Amino acid sequence: MKITPIKTRIFQPKEKLLPFLKKSLPRLREREILVVTSKIVALAEGRFLNQTDKKTKERLIKSESSWATPTKHVWLTIKDGAFMAAAGIDESNAAGRLILLPQDSFRAAAAICHYFKKLYRLKNLGVIITDSRCLPLRAGITGQALGYAGFQGIKDYRGQPDLFGRILKISQVNVADSLATAAVLTMGEGRERQPLAIIEAAPVKFTAKTSRRELAIPPTDDIFWPLLKGIRVK
Repeated sequence: MKITPIKTRIFQPKEKLLPFLKKSLPRLREREILVVTSKIVALAEGRFLNQTDKKTKERLIKSESSWATPTKHVWLTIKDGAFMAAAGIDESNAAGRLILLPQDSFRAAAAICHYFKKLYRLKNLGVIITDSRCLPLRAGITGQALGYAGFQGIKDYRGQPDLFGRILKISQVNVADSLATAAVLTMGEGRERQPLAIIEAAPVKFTAKTSRRELAIPPTDDIFWPLLKGIRVK
């Protein structure tokens, strides 16, 4: 697998996203996966605020979350069924703005995927909208797929034998977040100005339709349920 980050000019608020992508990218090829940071998708959608005072940010965090609680460093929240810091609202590389997450990252990924498949007459193409996230008891951040299109986001090993014939019962690989993490590592989190990346030869199954619920699991099936059962999500 090969990942190539793409350096671009600075994306402007409310700029048209698809023309920016077309101009910034090389011609996309069959079976590639285009990775797009959620920040430029949100800016294109007008999902930002010019006020950055603490009260405004706290109000936004609560309104964007289904659950929120303050911690030592940031607000811990649940948004779109996933834990994240501050409902994904970001001030880094934002030119003094508060940038929210895209309204619907799966829909945005599908629109980008459809556009480039039609433009370049491709049968198989994937798109991932990424953000960064932190993991419990681990320092630093990794990537996550807020939305994706064109491929299956999970690989299921359940029911298959392992190396020694033991039938696997719960083993599933989160393909979408794994690819997002690898891409975000190459794209960077600082001054790199690389909001895009292209993944080649990814071990994925391309599909015409993507299920936005395939990575979601009920809270009671989560291994962290003993820690979560006191949480009431609105």
